[in-house]
Amino acid sequence: MIVKPKVVEAMNAQIQSEFTAMAQYTAIAVYFDMEALPELAGFFYRQSDEERMHAMKFVHFLLEAGAKPIIPGLPELRNDFSSPEDAVQFALDQEIKVTNQINNLVAISNRENDYTSHNFLQWYVMEQVEEVDTMTTLLQTIKHAGGSLLLVEDFVRRNFAAGTAADAPAE
Repeated sequence: MIVKPKVVEAMNAQIQSEFTAMAQYTAIAVYFDMEALPELAGFFYRQSDEERMHAMKFVHFLLEAGAKPIIPGLPELRNDFSSPEDAVQFALDQEIKVTNQINNLVAISNRENDYTSHNFLQWYVMEQVEEVDTMTTLLQTIKHAGGSLLLVEDFVRRNFAAGTAADAPAE
């Protein structure tokens, strides 16, 4: 096994965090679906898919490194939100929490002289910059829209829709 045991333990904890984020984003998407806001719902369903991919990257990394990934149960999720702003603020708070967890993983890999894991984690470090920025932008947009959620729906459709030009691979 090329990954140090303390790093394996921390990565297994992160697998739970990523799967929890996947389920939590599904709960947020359901909230927006129930509010008849399909663009916001679609955005959060896509975020859920992305969080699953994040978890699976950890799973596959550990397997490739000769370590055993642990697929955890999930804690209780939040399913009720008082407003779209509340839901997105919650998502932003969760992304900040995950950023801190990833930074802690990097610190553990450094303390353990586990440079393989350190290099693997650099993708997550940059991904979290993007995730926090996206949620911050969405939250600011909701606040600026002054209660007009149709404006927010249009913003999400134009800026965060699946398959937008910003998501297209570079040629």
